[in-house]
Amino acid sequence: MAETERDPRFDDELIGLDPEDPEVRAFAAHLERMRRCEPGFTIEASLDRVADFAESSSRAGGLRWWVAAMIVVLIVFGVVVASWDIVVHAIEWLTAG
Repeated sequence: MAETERDPRFDDELIGLDPEDPEVRAFAAHLERMRRCEPGFTIEASLDRVADFAESSSRAGGLRWWVAAMIVVLIVFGVVVASWDIVVHAIEWLTAG
C-alpha cells in the first residue's frame, strides 16, 4: 500500500502492525465485518452474511469444517423438504378442484 492509500485503522486501532502483512490485513477485514451495522433483514445483507460464512468455513479445517458442512447440509435438506411440501400441497389443491 502506498502512503496515500493507507487504511486509517492502522493509525487508530492497529498501531504498530505492518499494513503489508497478509495476516494483519485479514484481521483488519475481520474487524470491518464485525463492525458492520447494516440491517440484517434485507436480501443483500443475508447474501453478504452467507458469503462471509462460506469464506470463513473454507478457511476452517478439521472439526470446524465438518460442522460448517453439516450446517450447510441441514439448510439444504430443510429447503428440499419445504419445497417438496409446497409442491405436494399445490398438486393436491390442483387435483381437488
